[in-house]
Amino acid sequence: MNEDKRYQVALSLIPGIGPVLAKQLINHFETPQNIFKATKGKLTKVNGLGKKLADLISGEEQLLAKADKVLEASEKLGIQTHYYKEDSYPQRLKSILDAPIVLYTKGHVELNTERTLGIVGTRKATKYGLHQTEDIVSSSQSSKPIIISGLAYGIDVRSHETAVKLNIPTYGVLACGLDTIYPSAHRSIAQKMLDNGGLISEYPVGTKADARLFPARNRIIAGLSDALIVVEAAAKGGALISANIAHSYDKPVFAVPGEIGKSFSEGCNLLIRNYKASIYTGFRDIEEALNWDLNQSSNKKVIEKDYSHLSTEQKKVVDILLKNGQQMQIDQLSWQSETPLNQLASILLQLEFEGLIKPFPGKEYRLV
Repeated sequence: MNEDKRYQVALSLIPGIGPVLAKQLINHFETPQNIFKATKGKLTKVNGLGKKLADLISGEEQLLAKADKVLEASEKLGIQTHYYKEDSYPQRLKSILDAPIVLYTKGHVELNTERTLGIVGTRKATKYGLHQTEDIVSSSQSSKPIIISGLAYGIDVRSHETAVKLNIPTYGVLACGLDTIYPSAHRSIAQKMLDNGGLISEYPVGTKADARLFPARNRIIAGLSDALIVVEAAAKGGALISANIAHSYDKPVFAVPGEIGKSFSEGCNLLIRNYKASIYTGFRDIEEALNWDLNQSSNKKVIEKDYSHLSTEQKKVVDILLKNGQQMQIDQLSWQSETPLNQLASILLQLEFEGLIKPFPGKEYRLV
């Protein structure tokens, strides 16, 4: 058995030590193995680590025994483990402070695929919501993203089912160990997903589904998705949690508008009203936000535009956008142009009035 894997999994199993503190320890001691070999005195010097947690880490043999059981059971079930410093770990999660230090996957899962699209929504989906979900997944075929969702009832499972039907790779992120399928009613579709996609979890085998784990699971869906679409959602619930998390990660969030007064349209309409999501009117919205449409067009009209009438400050911003793939976040643009944010916002507004740029979710701007 891989010795490094034993210590990586053992560190992730220590109760009371979450991803943030685990990464602090790794940054301090370099490897999980060094953490377990450190003296209690050295451990307690790490910010946030008290004597009780230091005592837990000192129980090396017991934790390694648990890790061995997890790794042995995982191997039998065809479950892979991915440590956050390995190349196989998703790059999309590495910038997220509380991303897990170990991920488990089953099936044909490529965690660093080129394009991903998250789709979430209510468990009590209407015919309208289910139809919209099918249409979104079907429309995604030309862009070829991985469809990511949570295997829950309603919108989630319909996105997986449609993807499987159309032979589109799809990943389900679970709030339990991968030896369990929750809800059990979706065991059949989960099995089919393994042929062209698979399952992902931060929880080791033996972890049962628990309501307390679902909010944490939603951050994985949000983090793995290049953009997130909320199809139907009530004013409170998991879909809204995922949307708010994605918004905090500066990911493009879209919401399918719903009928006013309907409970499972309320969440989507609130996201749009509160500027936490853009209105979804068709898959073209996603392609434009993520530049997926650029690869499908041989003519980049932006190169043909005349910028001679622009001011020096405006030209500077346009030149930087041209050099950086035509789309950037406002903070990066401010840094590269050496322009204060309040002044840059005014310049961008002028360029928008000129019809030269377009704002997108995640505080991004793109030349048009």
